[in-house]
Amino acid sequence: MKTLFTPNANPQRLVFMSMVAAQAFVLLLLWMFYPLQLFPSLGDVFRSLGSLIADQGLIQELWASMTTALQSIAIATVLALLISYLTALPFFRPIAYAATKMRYLTLTGLTFFMALMVSSGHEVKLSVLIFGATVYLVTGMTSVILTTTQEEMDHARTLGMSEWRAFYEVVVLGKLDEMLEVVRQNFAIIWTMITLVETLYQSEGGIGLLLYKQNRYLHLDGVVAIQLVILATGALQDYVFVLLRRVFFPYSWLGAAK
Repeated sequence: MKTLFTPNANPQRLVFMSMVAAQAFVLLLLWMFYPLQLFPSLGDVFRSLGSLIADQGLIQELWASMTTALQSIAIATVLALLISYLTALPFFRPIAYAATKMRYLTLTGLTFFMALMVSSGHEVKLSVLIFGATVYLVTGMTSVILTTTQEEMDHARTLGMSEWRAFYEVVVLGKLDEMLEVVRQNFAIIWTMITLVETLYQSEGGIGLLLYKQNRYLHLDGVVAIQLVILATGALQDYVFVLLRRVFFPYSWLGAAK
């Protein structure tokens, strides 16, 4: 138990899992017995969750949103990697700089121009999500590239590599694990935006539209149930990314503090 309150300690797995279970139990007790009753009761949320699954197609709507999110993050990742790697050439650095600053733009109004450029509601949804994710991914990926040290590049040059080969070995291959971590961290942005775009373009449904309808009619138990489903999906998604990093880049954990 003492290790739980010691800085930089590494408690035993059993102790740590017991602590997590205890904290979750306390959170449940607070939810069930908090005097102000800010949230719907646990029973109401579970009943609403069952109704959403059985009568309103929650699983199908979640799958529709998931496929849209995966499409968006895949295209955004390719675009962001291309823009970020092109910063090796001074000519393209202003483009990457501008892309990083575009994360301050709001989507209000921009969706109108995107609707003019594409032909279907699905493409508008994709373009909005891709834009929103790309500007954040470029910011994270260029930061990773900037962590490349002079010693790393000089080491590659002393091995007789050309500038392009040194860039490929040190920056592209050497930092792929960190790029995957950037994608994991920014995937959440897709889920925060998907409610907006699915509300604006309702033809394909999605869990964002379902959440909007529950909120509109003040079905707060349904709102909490859907939010918990999104939270669980995001946590599972995070776990999958960590697993992929452990499988494909096992060396990336060697330098981690213990």
